[in-house]
Amino acid sequence: MATRGSRYPHPVPLPEGEGKVGPQIFVTGTDTGVGKTQVSRALLSLLVDAGLRPQGFKPYESGCASLSAPSDALSLREAARSDLPLDLVCPHRFRAPLAPGVAARRLGREPEWRTTLAAWERLRHGPVVAEGAGGLFVPLDSSHDVIDLISTLRLPVVLVARAGLGTLNHTALSLQALAARNIPVAAIVLSRSTPTRDSSERDNAALLSERHGVQVLGPVPYLVDARRRHAAFRRALAPLVSGWLAPPHPKRARGR
Repeated sequence: MATRGSRYPHPVPLPEGEGKVGPQIFVTGTDTGVGKTQVSRALLSLLVDAGLRPQGFKPYESGCASLSAPSDALSLREAARSDLPLDLVCPHRFRAPLAPGVAARRLGREPEWRTTLAAWERLRHGPVVAEGAGGLFVPLDSSHDVIDLISTLRLPVVLVARAGLGTLNHTALSLQALAARNIPVAAIVLSRSTPTRDSSERDNAALLSERHGVQVLGPVPYLVDARRRHAAFRRALAPLVSGWLAPPHPKRARGR
């Protein structure tokens, strides 16, 4: 429960019966460059290790050096050990390092929403880790933001945030927006995206958990080596995945 007197809405609890086809989650962030792809990769690899066959879904990717090889989407597909066609993993790709809706507008294009939903229809029958672009209100086209996609797919969220100064405000605003749409929040993951530390990291995880009643994981340290960083995200997220896969506790029999 949120602490008494909290000014922020409490996120919606995870729905009953979630996970009948395997865990499905949407990884979003409080901003760009906070570690969403690292979190998505770690979740996919942990699900693979558990014997599942998850798929990564990165429906919109900007800043692609090559439209035929979108780096984030390929990274998710590799983590899932999948050979899914790239057009399903990532149907919308743009070279410009801008919000997808802005990149498309500069090209005089409108990304087809139905294309996104058609790709999701092929994926939604098994475990999926979907990853957004930037934060919740990043435009995907002329009518939809990232939060609209999350709401349409009806997926619970893992919210990735920076570990340091400013994260209390940014995370609270994101949680408020998700609660207003009745979007469940499975966990917050704090990540240090630069080698610089600040003194607020010591308090941020506890304060977020106390104020908002959400499981907070991390902070994941900043590590230059890609393998060590991936391992650090896996360690931080392992308890969350274990909770998803744990069998439900049997109900106690009433009376004898």
